[in-house]
Amino acid sequence: MSGRVEAALAELGLTLPDVVPPLAAYQPAVRSGVYVYTAGQLPIVDGKLPVTGKVGGEVTAEEAHGLARICALNALAAVKSVAGDLDRIARVVKVVGFVASAPDFTGQPGVLNGASELLGRVLGDKGVHARSAVGVTVLPLDSPVEVEIQVELAQD
Repeated sequence: MSGRVEAALAELGLTLPDVVPPLAAYQPAVRSGVYVYTAGQLPIVDGKLPVTGKVGGEVTAEEAHGLARICALNALAAVKSVAGDLDRIARVVKVVGFVASAPDFTGQPGVLNGASELLGRVLGDKGVHARSAVGVTVLPLDSPVEVEIQVELAQD
């Protein structure tokens, strides 16, 4: 089933990917009441990371911005896997992003704008959210970026 949100993705030249399989003992997303919480989503495309390393080192901030967008796309796929339809999203409540950062890199908010901007483009006002952007030493698989989201679904 595809609707308005997936049509908005298509207008951007994007399609919703398959859910990225878990790398360990967790679920990609879980629903609790009207909320869906995703696990941290890496920028995996076709089963692999397109680039690895630290932002501000091997990876530019611009590359990482694009990777954060991929993370958000993967997070939407995880939401759909438990919600059934992305048009059920009433709002994105919170986005938490982690950026594997070189020691002197301080542009984490700009990197995470890649995820936030995508959510805003495809969900409109429902995509406006609270957010944390955190610099970390290393992420799983040496990923430069990881993003998790929390969404509220419309009442059944």
